[in-house]
Amino acid sequence: MTLMKKLLATAGVLGATFAMAGSANAAKISISCGAVGQELALCQEGVDAWAKQTGNEVAVISTPNSTTERLALYQQILAAGSSDIDVFQIDVIWPGILGNHFIDLNEYMADEAKQHFEAIVTNNTFEDRLVAMPWYTDAGVLYYRKDLLEKYGETVPETWEQLTKTAQKIQEGERKAGNDKMWGHVFQGRAYEGLTCNALEWVVSFNGGSVVEPNGDISINNDQAKKAIETASNWIGTISPEGVLGYAEEEARGVFQSGNSVFMRNWPYAWALANSADSPVKGKVGVAALPKGGEDGRSAAALGGWQLSVSKYSENPELAADLVKFLTSYEEQKRRAIKGSYNPTIADLYRDEEVLSANPFFGDLYETFTSAAPRPSTVTGSKYNQVSSEFWQAVHASLSGSQTVDQAVNGLERNLKRVKRSGW
Repeated sequence: MTLMKKLLATAGVLGATFAMAGSANAAKISISCGAVGQELALCQEGVDAWAKQTGNEVAVISTPNSTTERLALYQQILAAGSSDIDVFQIDVIWPGILGNHFIDLNEYMADEAKQHFEAIVTNNTFEDRLVAMPWYTDAGVLYYRKDLLEKYGETVPETWEQLTKTAQKIQEGERKAGNDKMWGHVFQGRAYEGLTCNALEWVVSFNGGSVVEPNGDISINNDQAKKAIETASNWIGTISPEGVLGYAEEEARGVFQSGNSVFMRNWPYAWALANSADSPVKGKVGVAALPKGGEDGRSAAALGGWQLSVSKYSENPELAADLVKFLTSYEEQKRRAIKGSYNPTIADLYRDEEVLSANPFFGDLYETFTSAAPRPSTVTGSKYNQVSSEFWQAVHASLSGSQTVDQAVNGLERNLKRVKRSGW
């Protein structure tokens, strides 16, 4: 059993499907793909197309949905110098953490990289090497039930206060009408990287800083940041179920798509699924920018997205790079945008009529996607995981009521100073 198989088996996610070309001279490579929503199916389809075109074989490895678990798995595989995975799907915050293990893609697709959002290409450049190609970008957005807002004479909320009031009103009304499962708002409240994204949006929207500023200063202990976390903590058990403390993306989507939530914070991928043929809320869903933290605040969406990297331990780096070039191309990103509402990283696709027809909000929220708030991964470098873990644990403690907001934030500041020590 290879190292990869042992690790995947331990993680409970052993799974590989093969795209086979049938050529006697076919080379065999592998790619790791996530399985949130339609991710795995769309990855497999793209890989199948490349395999058919080139005559090679590709194993698609399904990895954990949790970004925290996936990173731990990757770190074990890469630290061992294993060649079991040729192409890695990596989070936008990982180039600085994993970059030493990947080849420089500038050697294979420097011209193609110029077509993609410059900010993401810069993000994916580690020590002057392009260690990852942008595959799709992400930013947090607000999903809402158009039919329920109309029914109760409400508009799309522009502030978190408005969202709270509207959610409460509709939740109470729908429960009185017979739906005792209705909630006002669901989001990603589990203690993992997704909560870092949600909480960063709250804090930034209230003008509470970025947890750690670009100059390295720890800024989280301020009144506006506390107000943001307090606002979200007050949702638990009122407009959000206590179960939201265990929700990742798919759990939140499950509640919303079943028709049991007025609002949902999630990523764009949920749009295609919410409007699928068998969705109870098909045609009833709208998408908007996330609310502001008060009239003086601003809408803030956490920057997400995934990239493709080639392992420097690959036995077929040129072939793996060619697969990356194909999967990140204009045509493939267009297919994924239309079929799965995955946000392209090529600006021209936001002017494509077929893409906009499938995803009307792409055009309306273009600035949301291009100016999303980054997590402090660049400034904190290899210590980002510790920073993020301390942040989500503190926020989760406040949300769950095990600590007051003051206790959580004061403790977070102390812990971040310990992590930083003499510098990032």
